[in-house]
Amino acid sequence: MAVSIAQCRAASACILILTFFITLLFHVSVADISDGSSASDKPPHRRFEYKYSFKGPHLSQSDGSIPFWIHTGNAIPSADQVRITPSLRSQKGSMWTKNKVNFEHWEAEVTFRISGKGRMGADGLAVWFTTDQGLDGPVYGAADQWNGVGIFFDSFDNDGKKNNPAIVIVGNNGNIVYDHQNDGSTQALGTCLRDFRNKPYPIRAKITYYKKTLSVMINNGFTPDKDDYEFCTKVDNMHIPPEGFFGISAATGGLADDHDVLSFLLFRLTEPGQQAPPPESEIPKEEKDKYQEEFKNFQEELDKKKEEFQKEHPDVQGEPIEDVYESVNDREIRQVFEGQNRIHLEIKQLHRQLAMILDEQRRYVSIITDEVAKKATNAESGQPDSANQQLSSVIATQQDVLRNLNELKNSFHESLKQISSVQHQGNIGALGTYETMQHFNDIKEHLHMVKRDMEHLVQRNAQNPGEKVVKCPEPPPMPSCLSTIHFAVFVVVQTVLFFCYVMYKSQQEAAAKKFF
Repeated sequence: MAVSIAQCRAASACILILTFFITLLFHVSVADISDGSSASDKPPHRRFEYKYSFKGPHLSQSDGSIPFWIHTGNAIPSADQVRITPSLRSQKGSMWTKNKVNFEHWEAEVTFRISGKGRMGADGLAVWFTTDQGLDGPVYGAADQWNGVGIFFDSFDNDGKKNNPAIVIVGNNGNIVYDHQNDGSTQALGTCLRDFRNKPYPIRAKITYYKKTLSVMINNGFTPDKDDYEFCTKVDNMHIPPEGFFGISAATGGLADDHDVLSFLLFRLTEPGQQAPPPESEIPKEEKDKYQEEFKNFQEELDKKKEEFQKEHPDVQGEPIEDVYESVNDREIRQVFEGQNRIHLEIKQLHRQLAMILDEQRRYVSIITDEVAKKATNAESGQPDSANQQLSSVIATQQDVLRNLNELKNSFHESLKQISSVQHQGNIGALGTYETMQHFNDIKEHLHMVKRDMEHLVQRNAQNPGEKVVKCPEPPPMPSCLSTIHFAVFVVVQTVLFFCYVMYKSQQEAAAKKFF
């Protein structure tokens, strides 16, 4: 018995020891898993690379060049942006980095604006990462058969499938010819439909290549918020060259848009836990001293110009006043969005009024139903007071419904008046036809009034024949100065003269409008 007790104690001790070790191993494994998951959830480290970026102000130098970038074709650099192509037909332009990029992971933020007066634009803008600089070519102003990837902002519908404007990702190994007829849809790795033309604020695109995944985020240009991005498309397991040049190109065709790039910011991405290379190791000391000296000279020149300006204009304090007048395009865009805002508010108001009417109608139906049920149950008891009260409430409810309907009608009438006023500005060329039809309607209405009066007089004379007795002596017969034929001829002549006058007036107005 003693031996069995000792064996039991030894077995229980072994079980406790095994349980302790199993628990310890479990906690260690859970800690390792949590550490790995937390490391994978951390965002990558971003470092700005100024040698592959540009941004205003003072974007262009005095000789028209951009630091660390080259531009070709019809590209026009300025102080705050680069116009890749102007709004002229058959234009091409591009700009590329001077040095190759050898980052394993990177992120590019592009701010651009595509604007034009037409309802449709052409051809579009492209962002490139290729092994060679495609300075000129047929693909949005860059070379075809590239080795790398291109992100296309296509604004023209070549295939007629109504799938533009669109953002398309197309990869190439240097041997594939771009499919222009189908807008690259047969070669697209990812695509999304986004309208990026004629927006009130610049469009922002964030292109990220991290762990062999290329993703595109887009800011639609409706808000000035720089961080208001929405997902566009993503390509997994994508292999791109380890080194290459970044570029931006654009082209126009039969239609034309202004393709303006405001900034291109490149960031190097480093995985969490890895040490980012120090920036001093990439910039030689001679080049760093050279840029420092250039910055110092530029700062001294700027201070001299400020002193000269203050001497010439002692009354002006602080910085010079910026231009407070908006351009024609900005004013048109602002008016369009203000009109859309008013229409949106009007629709919301009409929706609220319709909801009120529906609620009143539901109350009306429920009251009628209750009244019918009470009349059926209390037909013999007789309660006229409650019935009258219910009927009066029904009548009051119906009056409220009618009043709401009248308010709705007035609201629609005001909306129609506003729409008519807008259409009147656009259809001013048809003013003569409208006036002619209005005159015809007036004449027709007056003729109906005359006909109605004549019929009334004939009926009254037919009903009271006794009133035809002549109370005064008849005057001597006189020859009639106007017969029926003469009257008809006179009316025809007047009508012809009126038509001729209306036609002459409309021709005069049309001839006068040609000078404006």
